[in-house]
Parts: sequence; C-alpha cells; structure tokens
Amino acid sequence: MSSTPHDPFYSSPFGPFYRRHTPYMVQPEYRIYEMNKRLQSRTEDSDNLWWDAFATEFFEDDATLTLSFCLEDGPKRYTIGRTLIPRYFSTVFEGGVTDLYYILKHSKESYHNSSITVDCDQCAMVTQHGKPMFTKVCTEGRLILEFTFDDLMRIKTWHFTIRQYRELVPRSILAMHAQDPQVLDQLSKNITRMGLTNFTLNYLRLCVILEPMQELMSRHKTYNLSPRDCLKTCLFQKWQRMVAPPAEPTRQPTTKRRKRKNSTSSTSNSSAGNNANSTGSKKKTPAANLSLSSQVPVTHQPHMVPFEQRGRSRALGMRPSPPSPCLSSSGLHDAPGYSRWLTCLHGRTICT
Repeated sequence: MSSTPHDPFYSSPFGPFYRRHTPYMVQPEYRIYEMNKRLQSRTEDSDNLWWDAFATEFFEDDATLTLSFCLEDGPKRYTIGRTLIPRYFSTVFEGGVTDLYYILKHSKESYHNSSITVDCDQCAMVTQHGKPMFTKVCTEGRLILEFTFDDLMRIKTWHFTIRQYRELVPRSILAMHAQDPQVLDQLSKNITRMGLTNFTLNYLRLCVILEPMQELMSRHKTYNLSPRDCLKTCLFQKWQRMVAPPAEPTRQPTTKRRKRKNSTSSTSNSSAGNNANSTGSKKKTPAANLSLSSQVPVTHQPHMVPFEQRGRSRALGMRPSPPSPCLSSSGLHDAPGYSRWLTCLHGRTICT
C-alpha cells in the first residue's frame, strides 16, 4: 500500500484548516483591462450613443480628463469635462486609429476614504494606425487615475503626462518600397505629434472654447432656447451673483468685562479721595456761578468741601487754611461775622 507524499501547501476541504477565499472588490488595474476590451469591441458603426454609454460605464458624472505634453511651440495642457470625454475617444479612431489600449507597469495604489488613486510612472498608450500607412505608435508617460471607492469604481480624474513616443513601421513595408525613394521619404515622416493625431489635437484646441460654453449648451438642451436667449439668461444670472451682497457671517455677542482697579495703600486712597472730592466740587460749582466780587473782595480762592463731607472733614482733624495776607491787611479777617461769611452758597459750605 503506497502512501502519497505530503504536500505542505495542500489543505483538505474536510480538514480543520480549510478556508474559502473571501470575495474582494475589483482591482483598479482590472478596470483598465475592461476598458481596453470595450474599446476593442468597437465597430465602425459605433455612434454617439455607444460612446456615451462607454463614458458612463468608466467615468463619473463629474469626471475630468487632462492631457499634458510639449509641442514645438511650448508645453500644452488640456482639461476637458465629462460631456466632452466621449467625443475625445471617438476622435482618436476618426484620425485613422484602428486599435487603442493602455498598458500599466509597476503602478502604485493608495486608498483613501472615498477614492483610490493609481499612479503609474510607466504607462504606455498603444495605437494601431491603418492610414495613411500601417504604423504602431507607442506613447509613454505617467498616468494618474482616481477611482471612486464603491461598487462601480469609475474614474473621477484622468491625468496623462506624455514624455516620449515612438512610431514603429514593419520591416516588410520597408522591403516592399526599398526601390521607391518617394515612398521611403513618406515613411520617414511622423504621422503623429507626441503620439496624438492632428484630428485629436484640433479637437483639444476646440475644447478650450467648448468647455466654457457647457452651461449654454446644457441650458439649450434643457429649456430648448435659442443660443441668444441662453446667452442672455446666463449673463443675467452671473450679473445677479456678482451684484448680490455676500451673506454676512453671524457674530457672537461679545461680553464686556469690568476692569478691576488696582488697590493701593489706605493713606494714598484717603489723600487721593480728598483731592478727587476737591476737584469734583470745583467742577460741579464753576467759577462763573460764584460772583464773589459783588459781595466780598476776595483775592484768594478758598478751599471748598461739599456739605455732606463737612462733618467727616472735621472728624479727620482738618484745619481751615490760614487767612490770606491780603485779607489780614484789609481788615476783613477781624471783621465781625467773618467766620460765617458765605456760610451757605448754592448749597455748598466754604471753609477758610
């Protein structure tokens, strides 16, 4: 009885270590593979409805497609929206291309909350040209894709930066026309510019004008208005948005805080309080109201204390100021009743 050799990687379905493979979501690179298959299934009779269905299957409703490359007159960068993406792919085939597919090598994936980013530094866009002659064009560059992290996994942003391209002509065609210098001269000329046909480049230049007009075209399609009426309504709405004042943000009520006064010594408080009372009494009884010249010829302004603080002043031992030399010389100080002159003037007591 022979025994089969034991395989360490074999797991019996009846054993305790057998597990089924857990289902997983479609990988982003597999979506590119599905897009290549869909492009290869295109026929010559494919109309705009087919291209719209193609863009709906692989691109989000707010998707953008960006191409960056450098031509003879400088660097170029074109960005088109979702409504112009189907027409872009159709122009590639209208320019003489019979086959189109993308090859991703050593791509890096990064997962976010709601999206998946694929960064491929070695991406190749391969196109087969049937006219004006049979040529294979390999356009190499960097492709950055952003997919939505859901069941559909459609493309949200497409950014392809072209670095270089190569046009490959079969040797059999060169051998056939080896004796014809005119054909060889024609074969030596490039049929694309940075891997893109003139038909596609013209469409990208046209998209610079068409992209800002998407609002007019969508309004014309929705409301069935004339182009002039669509332009008027769009301009009027834009003018309303410019004229309308911006909404003011709600401000929280600020609470006022009372400032605390610095506490000083009792001696300074008492002296400052007395000075403040004297100045306050001076402000409350202006000199214009005190017509003393008609009653007593006074050349010295007496020290005035409010009536309510008279008793407090006496309690603190305040002495009246000495008489003025002018009053002493004039004899008013010795006059009877001098200590009671102007005892009460406008409700104020004047001490001398």
